[in-house]
Amino acid sequence: MPAETKSAHYNRVLIKLSGEALSPASGGNGIDPDQAEFIARRLKAIHSLGTQIAVVIGAGNLWRGAGGVSHGMDQSTADHMGMIATVMNGLALRDALERQGVTTRVQTAIEMNKIAEPYIRLRAIRHLEKGRVVICAGGTGNPYFTTDTAAALRAAEINADLVIKATKVDGVYTADPEKDPTAQRFDRLTYEEALRRKLSIMDLTAFTLCMENRMPIIVLDFWAEGALEAAVCGEHVGTLIAPSDAAD
Repeated sequence: MPAETKSAHYNRVLIKLSGEALSPASGGNGIDPDQAEFIARRLKAIHSLGTQIAVVIGAGNLWRGAGGVSHGMDQSTADHMGMIATVMNGLALRDALERQGVTTRVQTAIEMNKIAEPYIRLRAIRHLEKGRVVICAGGTGNPYFTTDTAAALRAAEINADLVIKATKVDGVYTADPEKDPTAQRFDRLTYEEALRRKLSIMDLTAFTLCMENRMPIIVLDFWAEGALEAAVCGEHVGTLIAPSDAAD
């Protein structure tokens, strides 16, 4: 019997990656080309299903604004440094994707015309429609907002069908599973349940944006083999956060 061919359930997704995803597997900070290549292969697998992919990546592997602020740095300066760092991560990921044969564009909310396109909503959508991966860097372009908020905002702007929060944990738990062995994983939550339980899924601004736009969120283990493809194909994986009246 021939192997079953998978097909995408979601046409357009936005994937939120932490900057630490690019850190060396052995630990430490910086950009590891091997990790970038690993991420690129994961993205290529769902790209081959015909899914349109936008990516927002953080900067925790290069800079954490909170650390600067704790030493007296101005919040706006610290946040702008973090936004610039996301562009560096975006360029590294674009290079890895291009070497995998996946045409990719980096768009940034902080204009750097020599190295990346400015973020323009309709241009981003056009790239997606042409089958190009779009990496949205530079956060929202404003300080005081996280890359979670940037991900929720860009997902709403490009009319994504799904936000995938890529983590190293296979879903949302009642407590930190690394600290509490009795923690239980949720298969599905409504926005209201997540808020009532005070679960740390995204920052409140980002989560509210998704809730107001009825944007489903899947939290999954990006590093688990096949998890990303399963999510895009509509299979039960990780934890789905969606409106109470949404179909399974």
